[in-house]
Amino acid sequence: RWGRAPALRRAPAGIRCYTRGTMRGGVLPHGRRPCATGAMIELAGLFLAALVAATLIPAQSETVLVALLLQGAQAPWLLVAVATTGNVLGSVLNWVLGRFASGLAGRAWFPVSPRSLDRAAAHYRRWGYLSLLAAWVPVIGDPLTVAAGLMREPLWRFTLLVTLSKGGRYVVLALAAARFAPAP
Repeated sequence: RWGRAPALRRAPAGIRCYTRGTMRGGVLPHGRRPCATGAMIELAGLFLAALVAATLIPAQSETVLVALLLQGAQAPWLLVAVATTGNVLGSVLNWVLGRFASGLAGRAWFPVSPRSLDRAAAHYRRWGYLSLLAAWVPVIGDPLTVAAGLMREPLWRFTLLVTLSKGGRYVVLALAAARFAPAP
C-alpha cells in the first residue's frame, strides 16, 4: 500500500535524512545516521557551542564546526549559518550585559575584570564602531562586545558588524576545512 520508501526523505534544506527503508543489515549507505534526529542534535550542539563561545565563558565552537564539516553529514552553508547565528546571539547577550549592567562592573562576580573592560573600552573609544570587526578575535572580542554595550552602540549597527566579523571567520574556517579535508 505504501510502496517502497525513497532513499532520501524530505528534510529541512541542507540536512540529508535517510529513512529506515534504505538500511541493509542496520547500516545506512555511506555510514550516515537514520533520519533527521541526529542531524538536528548536531545542529543544536553547534548552535549552543557557538552561543557559549561568544559569551564571556571560555569555549571552542571552531572545533565543533570543523568536526561537523569534515563529517559531511550537513551542507556547509547550513553549518556556517547555524554557527554564525549562535555566535552573534551570544555577542548580543554580551551587548545587553554591557548596556544594562554597566553599574555592576566593579563587583567580584561580574564576568569581566575591570582592567579587561577598561582596555576594551579604550580600544573601542579609539577605533569606534569599526572595532567591532575585531569581535572574532579570541582574547579581546568578547570584552569588546561588552564595551560596545557600555558605550551605547546602537543594536542594529552592532549586530551588522558582529555578524560580518564572526560570519567571516566561520566562512574562512569552512573554506579551510574543505581545502585541507582528506579525500573520501
